[in-house]
Amino acid sequence: MPKNPQTSKITPHQALIYAMVLVAGSDRDITDNELQLIGRKARQLPVFETFDENRLPEVAQECAVIVHTRDGVERALTLIAEALPRHLRETCYLCATEIAAIDRRIPVEELRLLQRLRLVLDLDRLVTSAIERATQARLAVL
Repeated sequence: MPKNPQTSKITPHQALIYAMVLVAGSDRDITDNELQLIGRKARQLPVFETFDENRLPEVAQECAVIVHTRDGVERALTLIAEALPRHLRETCYLCATEIAAIDRRIPVEELRLLQRLRLVLDLDRLVTSAIERATQARLAVL
């Protein structure tokens, strides 16, 4: 029987996916681009090397269930922070930032969620600014 993510700890893989799903859904409109990018990251990033990508829909659904409970976003953010070792926190923020920026516009709700993620992960503002700027440069078009 699977664990209830609302009352138990999650894995670092789940935490990274939760962060991306939270940002994508924060404006209540998860786009195809956002979903496709989450899938690509789960298949291609070295941090997901040991993750079974077939579990991606299940993990995304777990996050959605949590978010739709009382104080769900805060609970999900807490689970993310508790699951991630220090060396994966910047990776988490990078993934979330790229999800927010993939549509080349970042709604205010996504910006607020990124700020909350930065705070809960206890990331330095200069580091997150550099991640944000690098993401913007990487996604620039002619």
